[in-house]
Amino acid sequence: MMGNKGSDMSWFYSKNGTQLGPVTEQELSEKARNGEVSSSDLVWKEGMSDWKPLIEVSDFSGIVSQMPPTLVGSPGAGNIPLAQPPAYVSSQISPNIPNYLWQSIVATVLCCMPFGVVAIVFAAKVDGLIASGNM
Repeated sequence: MMGNKGSDMSWFYSKNGTQLGPVTEQELSEKARNGEVSSSDLVWKEGMSDWKPLIEVSDFSGIVSQMPPTLVGSPGAGNIPLAQPPAYVSSQISPNIPNYLWQSIVATVLCCMPFGVVAIVFAAKVDGLIASGNM
């Protein structure tokens, strides 16, 4: 049994700032494969000088390629699946959608008071809706 001592060593991991474990190397590998532990989550075992992201630990190099895809953030920050981009991404990309505000004001002043007021109200909402991601 002395030959298997390395695989029975206890691993600890940090998820969202909480230390979890101990778990065996096999259990940690399984958690990584099913997405419970991400490649940027910190791991540690006795003998290591400091906590490291899972992706930087050579014991798990073969497992990282089998893990579900994620956007890599700061270690332990909780990763975001690639299928769902972060909310701030859509607000940074503002499509060129005109609001027609100046045209609404001109129409109100020159001829059509009731329709122009309604047009001004809706034109004023356009930029806010684009900023919130509501196209």
